[in-house]
Amino acid sequence: MAVVESILDIPVQDPAEEEFCWADLTWTKFRTSEREDDVALIPYERVDAFIIGECSNIECPTRFHIERVRKRSFGSLKEYKNDDYLEYRLYWCSFGPENYGEGGGILPSRRYRLNTRNRAARPQSMRGCKCHFVVKRLYARPSLALLVYNDNDRRHVNDSGFVCHGPLDRDAIGPGAKKIPYICNEIQQQTMSMIYLGIPEENVLEKHIEGIQRYCGSNAKVNSLASQYVHKLGMIIRRSTHELDLDDHASIQMWVERNRKSIFFYQDTSEADSFILGIQTEWQLQQMIRFGHRSLIAADSTFGIKRLKYPLSTLLVFDSRQHALPVAWVITRSFAKLDVSKWMKALLGRARSVEPGWKVSGFLIDDAAAEIDPIRDIFCCPVLFSLWRVRRSWLRNIVRKCNNIEVQREIFKRLGKIVYSIWGGVDTLAALEELAQDFVDQTAFMEYFKASWVPKIEMWLSTIRTLPLASQEASGAIEAYHVKLKAKLFDDSHLGALQRVDWLVHKLTTELHSSYWLDRYADESGSFQNVKEEYIAATSWHRALQIPDSAVTLDDQEQLFAKVLSQKDSSLTRLVWNPGSEFAFCDCAWSIQGNLCKHVIKVNTICANHQSYQPSMSFQSFKEILMNLWRKPMDDSVSLDLSVAWTHQMLDQLQKLVELTGSSDIGTVVNNLPLKWVSKKGRTNVGKRSPTLALPSSSQGMQTAAVRKKNRKRKRLSRLRVIYTWPSSKKMDWLVS
Repeated sequence: MAVVESILDIPVQDPAEEEFCWADLTWTKFRTSEREDDVALIPYERVDAFIIGECSNIECPTRFHIERVRKRSFGSLKEYKNDDYLEYRLYWCSFGPENYGEGGGILPSRRYRLNTRNRAARPQSMRGCKCHFVVKRLYARPSLALLVYNDNDRRHVNDSGFVCHGPLDRDAIGPGAKKIPYICNEIQQQTMSMIYLGIPEENVLEKHIEGIQRYCGSNAKVNSLASQYVHKLGMIIRRSTHELDLDDHASIQMWVERNRKSIFFYQDTSEADSFILGIQTEWQLQQMIRFGHRSLIAADSTFGIKRLKYPLSTLLVFDSRQHALPVAWVITRSFAKLDVSKWMKALLGRARSVEPGWKVSGFLIDDAAAEIDPIRDIFCCPVLFSLWRVRRSWLRNIVRKCNNIEVQREIFKRLGKIVYSIWGGVDTLAALEELAQDFVDQTAFMEYFKASWVPKIEMWLSTIRTLPLASQEASGAIEAYHVKLKAKLFDDSHLGALQRVDWLVHKLTTELHSSYWLDRYADESGSFQNVKEEYIAATSWHRALQIPDSAVTLDDQEQLFAKVLSQKDSSLTRLVWNPGSEFAFCDCAWSIQGNLCKHVIKVNTICANHQSYQPSMSFQSFKEILMNLWRKPMDDSVSLDLSVAWTHQMLDQLQKLVELTGSSDIGTVVNNLPLKWVSKKGRTNVGKRSPTLALPSSSQGMQTAAVRKKNRKRKRLSRLRVIYTWPSSKKMDWLVS
């Protein structure tokens, strides 16, 4: 093995394989004044491929978790060496470093112990494995990663030098464990999800065998053991029950004790406190960090407020296909500001314990009575409002309580006009009184509307007027989750268990969780094509994208309706009344149930390109916010300049976002970006980075700039003092030179 003393002498390696391990690299002995290590240099973007390759070790299949992390920011080092790190990560085999086996020693409790990811499946399976390696992202060359992987650290052995896990482990946990094929978390979750969703055992076994054959060869013994595993797991799941105790309160306490990792907040009922249970599995935490960072979080609140013992609130993120993905469930009857702040702080703290820089860009609510202050104070982001709950509630009750379809269309259209007129200064009470007089014969609906909506209509309209409104795509995604949740929970076979919290928790963490896990897995892996197709078409927005523009015919004269030709049956045409409005009414079965259907979305998309139709409410809300910002300063003052600056900044960001989204070539966008010049000192000094010329972004940055300026002044003064303390002859010589 070659020995070098400089990182610059180590060649960069980029194996052609999609996944590679340490055996595919040529290692170099890197020697410093302090130590000597086996290292290799690879592109930083290939680090994940190296980790996956190391996990796929046939003799000792495993996963690696992050044991220790250190980070630096650019510009934090004035002088640095070639091997200094920008980011340092220590990866350790998930069967260590603790040893929970016989005679093993458990490491003392550490702050980051609970924050590590990709651990072994069970704590008792941690066997003190010493295999670990270091990934250092170089400060001088951030595009490269230095792998430090010494020969003694590559073996999956314990302190005694024996193989501690995998097929070669003679002391494996359980009888005959060294003969049982390796089952990683992904395969286990896949098998459990398929069983929970009622997929036949033959299909489950086929997919299970395909998964374990990635780690061991195909033979009759492996297939037999896999069949036994699937059969026993199916029996355990079918025989499992939500009733851990006859008393619901005692049962939920037992569940909490057994599932601490899946709980981010728990508050038991007492005289002073209300019951609050916040549920978030490790997979949901990963999805929230992945899709929620610098993106939107939505709330489906107060689900089952009349039928469940405690209402259910769901926090959703929008995944890569903009589908609503549940990342946390909160079961509580209390919506007080103090209680909401408690579980929101716990949820945010859990996310930032894994990703310290995690931040939300916006929070969508669907309830006008929801507490907004905790969201703004804790998540520090703007709050948006979604109309889907109002629209769904009105449409469902109109269809249910009015028999004439023409009356249904007209009432829904009139209610939509009242909502659209919130920016026009129309008297809401007068409009409602006129509505009641025009439809006085519709007794059932008007009684419902007066009892349920008239007392709080001002609160809802005020919220719609003051908060930015969410788009139809976001509203459709939230509604799709709501419909799926309702179908899972309000099945006829479970109606007797609705007043038990343990049943609700069991349904959420088994069937519903497995359904979304399998949807995401099918979409990313492509292994379940039918599941993937159903998942893609789960929202009305994606179904609307399959309808061509030529299938839509608009009534250009009076703009009363639009026709949409069915794609399955060419002889069938759907009528959409009040086109271009969020309160459009379609005669299809999905819309009659109160849902936002694909025909309404498609028609509204077409109408958005015609100036004769009114814009969507979300666009009108956005326009109103900009106009209010522009109108705010009434005099020719500095506040006017500030408003103009804010408006242009927002417009600039929107233009860049539209350009980035609509461009098919990212290189064109990058080439059009303006150049950022660095300071002259940074361009002339070699080996030292300098920040770009920009105003300090915080008070700390201003203090740092002031200190640097003060230091430069002191240096100039010190030089002058040195000059004037010299003898006059030396001083003259220095000045001449």
